[in-house]
Amino acid sequence: MIYSKQITSTDVAVAELAFTSTNTGDPIGGAVTGQQNAITTMILCNTGAPDITDESVNTVNVSVYLVKSGDSYGADNTIVSNLTVPAGETVFFSDEKIVLSAGDEIYIGTSAASLITFTVSVLPV
Repeated sequence: MIYSKQITSTDVAVAELAFTSTNTGDPIGGAVTGQQNAITTMILCNTGAPDITDESVNTVNVSVYLVKSGDSYGADNTIVSNLTVPAGETVFFSDEKIVLSAGDEIYIGTSAASLITFTVSVLPV
């Protein structure tokens, strides 16, 4: 499954909810068991137009937080801190898989509204 969201946050320290892992049940059938979801890829795409005379135009700083169900985001669950994503560039996180339980969340904060599109590929496990 693929989920995408345009991030409207305007402060890397004030993140918004980008994804919530859901309880999809037992993959074989039967009762709902609190199945987990593996994040296979996370993508951050800066959709801002590049300016060849000024690289700082539409450059966005991004922070990403993985938050356990019931917790709130903060320094203790930061996985990406203030990453600079130039205009027109895309960053892929796909080397390691992340397993989320039902209710676990991904929050993202950005320094400019509506320039970062977050896409996540999820595989129920």
